[in-house]
Amino acid sequence: MAHVLVRSIVRPEKADAVLATLLDAGYPAVTKVSVFGRGKQRGLKVGDIHYDELPKELLMTVIPVDDKDFVVQRIMEAARTGSKGNFGDGKIFVSPVIEVYTVSTGKKED
Repeated sequence: MAHVLVRSIVRPEKADAVLATLLDAGYPAVTKVSVFGRGKQRGLKVGDIHYDELPKELLMTVIPVDDKDFVVQRIMEAARTGSKGNFGDGKIFVSPVIEVYTVSTGKKED
């Protein structure tokens, strides 16, 4: 069965909601990394202060390719601010997984 890697970059205050949504949907295996970055808006200006890079959370999970649309939709719903969303809510990237190995056994998984 083919798998995909889903990488979600979300607002820090939304990360727990996304993690809970994935867990409730049956996808408990997630890696979370605190990151900094900027999107198309090139940061944020508040008064005279310009924040070039903003804190975000990177959530990564590997899922069966057949579950991709379901998982992406759940992530979008949990990560979106407000009913229509806002700039800075994040991005979701989906990539094919070519190979997977278990470190403890050294075995390649199917």
